[in-house]
Amino acid sequence: MIISASYKTDIPAFYGEWLLNRVQAGFCRMVNPYNRKQVVRVPLGRDDVDAFVFWTRNIRPFFGGLETLRGLGYPFTVQFTITGYPAELETSVIPPRRAVDDFRKLAEIYGPRVAVWRYDPILLSSLTDFHFHRRNFETLSRLLAGATDEVVVSWTQFYRKTRRNLAAASTSGDFTADDPDDEVKRSLLAEFQAIATDCGMALTICSQPGLLVDGTVEARCIDGARLRDVAGRDVTPRGKAPRPTCQCLPSRDIGEYDTCPHGCIYCYAVASAPKAAERYRRHDPAAEFLFTPR
Repeated sequence: MIISASYKTDIPAFYGEWLLNRVQAGFCRMVNPYNRKQVVRVPLGRDDVDAFVFWTRNIRPFFGGLETLRGLGYPFTVQFTITGYPAELETSVIPPRRAVDDFRKLAEIYGPRVAVWRYDPILLSSLTDFHFHRRNFETLSRLLAGATDEVVVSWTQFYRKTRRNLAAASTSGDFTADDPDDEVKRSLLAEFQAIATDCGMALTICSQPGLLVDGTVEARCIDGARLRDVAGRDVTPRGKAPRPTCQCLPSRDIGEYDTCPHGCIYCYAVASAPKAAERYRRHDPAAEFLFTPR
């Protein structure tokens, strides 16, 4: 089984101690996110877990945790998001230069196949227009050249909660956000693809196959080939199958929605930033649940 930790929240940045405690215990518990009633026990023993896939914007608090997991024999890869957006859009994210330094350290310790850069999601706004994205993406690409062979991108999905959060933030922050048509999106992706290729990276598109341009392929964020290279053997794709537009291997995600306090106003996993901050404050690293339901 592959454990995803987690596309619902940033476990390495905020919940690493909890994860290591649960690995030591051999399991964690989580509430079914769909019915909010069923409690699921997820085994985390070495014989149960083929690999971890971590999702983060700040790996530094978990460098020691990665060493612990490597010592216990758990293979892992890291999906590392670095966007460098203005603070109005990402209120509590570490500076991009620090993130780049940590990304390069990750590659130096574990090799360039372990870490994948995510410039994700692409948000078009009056603060982050096309000129911003071209310049920003090229700057980050050149800073990360040699530390990874892939950059994953996607355009912001304007879910109802995303529109609500963007509307509230744009009113107080005096900016506007836009969802351009697919032709416009593909034109920027074509420029990204040329930049990424020049920096030795493949540009892959996450769960948006209709936006593929020449030279790009669909992303496999939970990637069997990458995990095989890191682990030195095939991994077993047990667990929940991904949605139809996703090319990832089946995995079990152990995160919880509305628990990440990074403050990214476009985030699909946080409906309420105050709720996420409060849940983080209430978090107990010794608990069986990442967030203990009342």
